[in-house]
Amino acid sequence: MSTTERPVELARQPSVDRRRVLRTAAILSAVGALGKTNLAPITYAKAQAAKPVDYQIFNVEPFQLQSGIMLRDAKVAYKTYGQLAPDKSNVVVEPSWYSGTHTDMEPHIGPDKILDPSRYFIVAINMFGSGVSTSPSNAVAPFDRKRYPKITLTDNVRIHRQLLSKVFGIEKIAMVYGFSMGGQQAYHWGALFPNQVERICVVCGSAKTAPHNFVFLEGLKAALTADPLWQDEWFASPPLRGLRAFARIYAGWGPSQDFYREGLYKTLGSPTVEDHLVAFWENHFLQWDANDLLAQLWAWQNADISANETFQGDLSKALASIQGKALIMPGETDLYFRVADNENEMKHLRKGQLRPIPSLWGHLAGIPITKEDMAFLAKGVNELLSS
Repeated sequence: MSTTERPVELARQPSVDRRRVLRTAAILSAVGALGKTNLAPITYAKAQAAKPVDYQIFNVEPFQLQSGIMLRDAKVAYKTYGQLAPDKSNVVVEPSWYSGTHTDMEPHIGPDKILDPSRYFIVAINMFGSGVSTSPSNAVAPFDRKRYPKITLTDNVRIHRQLLSKVFGIEKIAMVYGFSMGGQQAYHWGALFPNQVERICVVCGSAKTAPHNFVFLEGLKAALTADPLWQDEWFASPPLRGLRAFARIYAGWGPSQDFYREGLYKTLGSPTVEDHLVAFWENHFLQWDANDLLAQLWAWQNADISANETFQGDLSKALASIQGKALIMPGETDLYFRVADNENEMKHLRKGQLRPIPSLWGHLAGIPITKEDMAFLAKGVNELLSS
C-alpha cells in the first residue's frame, strides 16, 4: 500500500465530535417536527450517516490552491470498483456531485448499469466540501471553521490527478464520467489534461456555470444564510430553518415543471407535493452540514474550465483544447444546466456529441432514478467507451 493511501476514517478528526452532536440535534428536531404532521420520521442521509468506513484516504501533500493559499493536512476520500487492467487501460473516473458522495454513485455502478465494474476500474472521488473529503465540517487547524479556504474545481481535479498517479500509477484515463458538478469536473479533466483523458461524459453539467445557474445558487445561499444561526460567517449549530428553506427552493429547481404536473413525485412514495417536499428534499438536506453546502456552492458558482493560468479566461480556447471524445448529455427539462448552454459549447469541441436526455425529471434525470433514464445514459456511455 502506498504511503499516501491509508484507510483512515475522517471522522477521527477532532471536529467530528461536534458534527455528530449537531447531526443528532438536527435529527431529533426534524423528527419532532414531522411527528406533528403524521409523516414518516427522517432517516440519516447517505452522506452523513454513521457507518463503517467503506472508502480509502489519499493524504494530500502541501498544495498551493488557485487562491494562493497553501493547503495542508488535506485528505481526499475515494472508493474503487472493479480491477485495474495490467496495462491500466480500463480506468474510469467519477467525481462526486453537489451534496453527493461515492455512495450515491453506487446505484448506477454494476453489470447492465451505466458503469460496469466487470469491465472497468472505476475510481469514485469525493470532492472537497463533500463532508467525506476535507470539508469545513472536518477540517483541522489552521483551516477549520470559517478559515476553510476557497477551493475551485480546478484545484480539485489537479489534486485528484495526483491521487491517481501516486496511488495507482495511472497516467491514462479511458473516461471521466460526471453528473452535475461531477460533469463540470469531467470538463475540467478534459481541458487540464488533454493528453491523458481519452473521453469525457458530461451529464447535466457545463464547462462554465451559466449566469442564470449562478443566480439560482444565490437564492439558495441567501435562504440558508438568512437563518439567525448564521453568525460571523459560520454555522456553529444546525440551521434547521435555513436548511428547510434551502430544501424547498431546491425542490422547485431539481425536478421540472412537468415532474410536478404529471405527479411523478408519487413514484417516489409521496402521495402529495407537501409530503414530497418533506420526505425527499428536507430529508436530504437536513442531514448535511450547512457549512459544507456553502463550500460546495461556492465551487459550483465559480466553476470555469478557462479560469486558470493556461487559458486566461478564454472559454473557447479551453473547450477547443479538449482532445478526447466528448459526450454531452444534458436533461431536456433541466432548469439550470440548460441544453442551450451545452449547444454553445459544442461549437468549440473537436470531438463533441450532444445527446439530450428525453426525460421529465429535470436535473434528476442525470442521477438517474428511472429505468428509462438509466438505460439512456448506459447506452450513451457504452457507445462512447466502444468508440
